Amino acid sequence: MVKSGKRVLVLAPDLTTKQIEHEVIRAALCRPLETRILPEVERLSNLSCLNEPQRQTAITAILKQHLSNAQIEGCWLMRLSDASAVRHHLREQRLLSRIALFGAAHILDSMLLIVSWTMIGHAVLQGRLDKGWLIAWTLTLLSRLPLQLGAAWLQGTIYLRGGAFLKRRLLAGSLGLRPEDVRREGIGQTLGRVIESSALESLTLGGGLGGLMSIVEVVVAACVLGFAAHNHILVVLLMVWTALIILLAWRQYRARGIWTDERLKITNDLVESMIGHRTRLVQQPLARWHEAEDIALTGYVEACRRFDRRLVQLTAIAPRGWLLLALLGAGPGFLAGDVNATSLAIAFGGILLAHGALGSLTRSLIYFGAARIAWEQVRPLFEDASRQETPGMPEVVVSSRKRTADDSQVLIEAHQLNFQHEGRTNNVLNSCNLKINHGDHVLLEGPSGSGKSTLASILAGLRCPQSGLILLHGLDRQTLGPRTWRRLIAAAPQFHENHVLSGTLAFNLLMGRQWPPTTEDCVEAERVCREVGLGDLLDRMPAGLFQVVGETGWQLSHGERSRLFLARTLLQGTDSVILDETMGALDPESIQVAMDCVFRRSQTLMLIAHP
Repeated sequence: MVKSGKRVLVLAPDLTTKQIEHEVIRAALCRPLETRILPEVERLSNLSCLNEPQRQTAITAILKQHLSNAQIEGCWLMRLSDASAVRHHLREQRLLSRIALFGAAHILDSMLLIVSWTMIGHAVLQGRLDKGWLIAWTLTLLSRLPLQLGAAWLQGTIYLRGGAFLKRRLLAGSLGLRPEDVRREGIGQTLGRVIESSALESLTLGGGLGGLMSIVEVVVAACVLGFAAHNHILVVLLMVWTALIILLAWRQYRARGIWTDERLKITNDLVESMIGHRTRLVQQPLARWHEAEDIALTGYVEACRRFDRRLVQLTAIAPRGWLLLALLGAGPGFLAGDVNATSLAIAFGGILLAHGALGSLTRSLIYFGAARIAWEQVRPLFEDASRQETPGMPEVVVSSRKRTADDSQVLIEAHQLNFQHEGRTNNVLNSCNLKINHGDHVLLEGPSGSGKSTLASILAGLRCPQSGLILLHGLDRQTLGPRTWRRLIAAAPQFHENHVLSGTLAFNLLMGRQWPPTTEDCVEAERVCREVGLGDLLDRMPAGLFQVVGETGWQLSHGERSRLFLARTLLQGTDSVILDETMGALDPESIQVAMDCVFRRSQTLMLIAHP
């Protein structure tokens, strides 16, 4: 079913679509769950001293509290994939039609404004300003209110729907980044992308709608000057001045691009210096600490000056210069007496209308330039969202899940695997062969940089080898599909590639299952936590599993984080687990407790450690 407005578009068994009210769907899906506890809730509500509306409100609140985590089966809420083409999302959100309606409303509003002032102008200039003209003028102005309210509503709707689409797309792109891409960029450059992505929404939507309105206003002003005032010289001057504003906006855009590059470079260097500060203290002399910063700041200051000059030229000179140019263009005709009072009044009205339109155009061009620069930073995330994974073959996936882990079969089989990191000349894996049976416990040791973690990420489905063949349950990646592959093997990456997100402990534990969690999920999460040695932590936390942890919450020690990562991996519910140096921060006694839990909950295990 697809949600659309106040109705739900339902796909029937005969493949026809029908629109049904939300309440009908809700009652059909939720009534079986509500009838289990509804009699008891109604009995309790009858004992209260509430009137009927208050009693119904209380019953609804109690049902919502009790059933908020209940899962409803038998239906699917369908929406477009984040990897779908942009035009499909625009059509689904009806953004193009809303933008067209917004433009039409703004055009009609501008026409009514011109008509209203034409009416009052004729009445004043002809000396016939009576009650009838004032009433007509007032009614014309009042008729603009529905158009303005409609345009404001459309603008808000476009902002909300367009902003939601951008956020979903960028989030999908962020989640779709390959591990090697994130590692190659560094945290500083990634932070720069986040900064630019936060500005892209407001700049794009604000600049787009503002640009549409400003273009309409410039065209309307040209029509007033050409057809009403019959002053074609002013029309030509308006076109020339508009072209000049576009040229100045282009120069300002280029200066902003250089300034943005310098700013993001400083941001990246600052973050990387903060991360490597301890190494810097040891390896770099004190006298040379700020050499790179001084060079970067010199370039940044020069870029700031150039950008400020271009911005002042565009915002201060361009719109105000039009008034002077227009007065010079209209002056000769006025001095020669070739124009009457009506044409002169219309010409001055058109000049003022064009002044406001050019101001709006200037602001829109600034927004467009900033949005274009932000887009260059964010585009990799946007494009990564359109990368589609191979779905796999559903019938094969189902049969592979039905296999039991005690089968005496080969679980993972690799032949001649080769892998090379981007930008490197040597392979980190060369003709690697591996076979792991169900129930095997494998210890993989080797020096740093020998390819242990790379092999683990390939086995877990996080990376693809450049060549070679790898099979899981006798099936390759194309047949199973990447998502199914990752569901069948759970992996805990190295400590620096694993993270505690700002949220509840339950959220961090159950990320690999589902959200919101069921009562059974929470019970299982607490059980696993106590088995890996986090029982004391749960007892100390006031809110238990729902205590907020991370940078803005309860701070976890190094060992507690390691055990959290281990519990998160085990809670994915797979029989095959890969642990990449997960026990490095634990003492021998804690390692023994954690390993006992791992052996109980996983039948096939690969443990990676330093020799």
